[in-house]
Amino acid sequence: MEGAGSWDAIEWTKIEHVGGSVSHGMADFLLEEEQVVVEGYGVVLVNTDDAGTLLVTNFRLLFVSERSRNIIPLGTIPLATIEKFSKQAMKVQSTTRQFDKTPPRRLLQVIGKDMRIIGFGFRPRTKQRRAVLDALWRWTRPLRLWDLYAFQCGPSRFSNSNPKLRLLNEYCRLLGKGSCNVSSSALEDGSFSISNDWWRVSGVNSNYTMCSTYPFALIVPKCISDEDVRQASTFRARYRLPVISWCNPDTGAVLARSSQPLVGLMMNSRSNADEKLVAALCTQVSGQKGPRRKLCIADARPRKNALANGAMGGGSESSSNYFQSEVVFFGIDNIHAMRDSLARLREYLDTHGAQSSDGMSSFMRNGGWTWGGGNLSSMSASVSTLGDSGWLIHIQSVLAGSAWIAARVAKESSSVLVHCSDGWDRTTQLVSLASLLLDPYYRTFKGFQALVEKDWLAFGHPFSDRMGLPTISGNSSGPVELLRQSSAGSISTSPVRTSSTSATSHAQTSTNSSPIFLQWVDCISQLLRMYPCAFEFSSAFLVDFLDCLLSCRFGNFLCNSEKERHHSGISDSCGCIWIYLADLRSSEGCSHAHFNPFYDPVKYDSPLLPPAAALAPTIWPQFHLRWACPAEAQAGELETQCRAMSKKFTDIQKAKEMAEAKARDVISSMESLTVELMKEKKLSTSAMDLAKRACRESLAIKRAIQSLGCKVHFSATGDCALDVGSTPLEIKQKFVYPPANDFDDDARVEEKTDLSVSISLAEDSIVSSNPETRHCEPLCPYRTREGCKWPDAECAQFGSQFVGLKANFDAFDRLSIYDCYFGSE
Repeated sequence: MEGAGSWDAIEWTKIEHVGGSVSHGMADFLLEEEQVVVEGYGVVLVNTDDAGTLLVTNFRLLFVSERSRNIIPLGTIPLATIEKFSKQAMKVQSTTRQFDKTPPRRLLQVIGKDMRIIGFGFRPRTKQRRAVLDALWRWTRPLRLWDLYAFQCGPSRFSNSNPKLRLLNEYCRLLGKGSCNVSSSALEDGSFSISNDWWRVSGVNSNYTMCSTYPFALIVPKCISDEDVRQASTFRARYRLPVISWCNPDTGAVLARSSQPLVGLMMNSRSNADEKLVAALCTQVSGQKGPRRKLCIADARPRKNALANGAMGGGSESSSNYFQSEVVFFGIDNIHAMRDSLARLREYLDTHGAQSSDGMSSFMRNGGWTWGGGNLSSMSASVSTLGDSGWLIHIQSVLAGSAWIAARVAKESSSVLVHCSDGWDRTTQLVSLASLLLDPYYRTFKGFQALVEKDWLAFGHPFSDRMGLPTISGNSSGPVELLRQSSAGSISTSPVRTSSTSATSHAQTSTNSSPIFLQWVDCISQLLRMYPCAFEFSSAFLVDFLDCLLSCRFGNFLCNSEKERHHSGISDSCGCIWIYLADLRSSEGCSHAHFNPFYDPVKYDSPLLPPAAALAPTIWPQFHLRWACPAEAQAGELETQCRAMSKKFTDIQKAKEMAEAKARDVISSMESLTVELMKEKKLSTSAMDLAKRACRESLAIKRAIQSLGCKVHFSATGDCALDVGSTPLEIKQKFVYPPANDFDDDARVEEKTDLSVSISLAEDSIVSSNPETRHCEPLCPYRTREGCKWPDAECAQFGSQFVGLKANFDAFDRLSIYDCYFGSE
């Protein structure tokens, strides 16, 4: 791209309506309950010369590139993040420093609260720009709180828990009591009782009747009654009396906050109840002797501003009226100075950035032959412009004041009371930042949430007013602020950048809007740069947190006080920003970009007390430069590389664990198989023993049968034949025995081989074929002196029963088998 000259390459007349295919594809980019109001086709994002489709939805401006069919982040901005928008007719300055004769470009300039300035170009002779402008006028500043996208989307899967209970839990932690167990009825009527030796949690403001901008529960000195608290509140602006925001449970030192005292023009008004309450902040630890600790009263305003407020009944404390006290003025400017300072910083970044709203980088200005639109001296001029914005000076003032407060509490055990005019802008900045320096818990994700909810939300920072949003009453701060006022010079431009022929700007910002919270988060980014190992969260987390807050997608930061959020039921009607961010982190675990890879909680478990010389703030690259200088915004490249290496290490660790688990499974399987093998070996040995015993019994039976005059023959046919001599009757019977070879140590027989036993009755050569002449063998146990009684002899009876067609095993069992049969052969 070559700055403004690249506009000549865009053929506006060839960018036609793409048709239904684009509308059909747009549905994939929409969020839950997000609805398209207006679609503009052939729109050009001037900053990058990308042509695409511009959609106005009920939540954001959505720009989709025609070439890549992807959302362009620079051209996509939530409606609540838009601070101003204006239509312009701009002529482009050519490289020859002469204006060409082409018609002016129809432009829409959008200025965001997140430091971006966007330029959109529309086709001539169409009404697309007018349609987009009308949609922006209607949806960027709704008259009713309920018209915001957060209510239309609902809690969805990011439902919120009770913020009152979370506040009480933080109070219990500060008092050293752990978590609290308070019923819902006790939360509503203030009947809870939480205290330690010095402080207690009071429910005197449970119905917000004493102070509408304070939380329902307050930490006050234990020696101060609720009636004293009510009386003391009347002496402070908006009834914001001194209460404890943070306390050290070991030393008893406290950080307290309030609004300015109502001392009047002559600075002589006093309140006994207020002085008694402030003095109670400095009581010594019970049971110890010695003087009371010192009290420091930190007035965030310049001294002249405090004196000027005396004309309206306000002012500042007199050290003579508050025992052993010291009053210090920090000189921090008011909300209007901060708003103007941020506007100048944004204009500086757009002028000298790489992607400016006019499509021309700082290197290409004035024909591309000089840097920054002039000569080399413009380099120093640009630095001077940054200094003139005053933003870094304001950041340094807040940092220095917070460091001073933290040092008084940590090093001197002093109690510090902080206030400004109303006690909800500069006071909140100082108290919360000093608490973050003192307490390591606030430098974690959970602690950061507790800190923001306690000091910013519960103690009534007016987010709706500061962000220019409608309140519960219906209007932001009055109907005048919603008028589309014409302010032709509201966006300052360099004379060498553009030539505006008719610039009409519509300002949507209210006179009470101010980047107070953004400034506080910027201060945390400076501390993160100074102490890169002291925070659990990274700079990327702070950027995403701010984006969510400015978008108003969630309900946590709507309205001006806890009372308004409670009465409107926001916690039940809208999603929770903390649940959403936690869900993002859970997707990748500790390797997510929100985690600080250098976090060392052991080393940084004590207060951070930066010296004055270290409090030199710089531009916050990840936030300030991400739109104007996207390449240079990656200042945390080392952090990114470290996170990538950490992710690789985590993946390798997981792979190692999986391999070790597999190895354990294999070892377990091997052990199981070994046990099974041992069992099989035992069974095999037992079977062997049984087989050997059966073999011996078979041999004994063989001898016993042979003793009866029978011959035993073994074969592999499976049949057992009994042959009884020359008797014509042959009777066969099958018997299956274990093979005799199995028990021979040297023999090997195949499995499942059946050996049959053939038993035949041997023919006696001495005995004739006639049974009557037959005589027994000498070994026959039934032989008598009279000779053989065959066939009437008992042995003949046995033989007939044994060799019959149906064997008589009982008779066989009665045969006399002697032990000698089982002897070794």
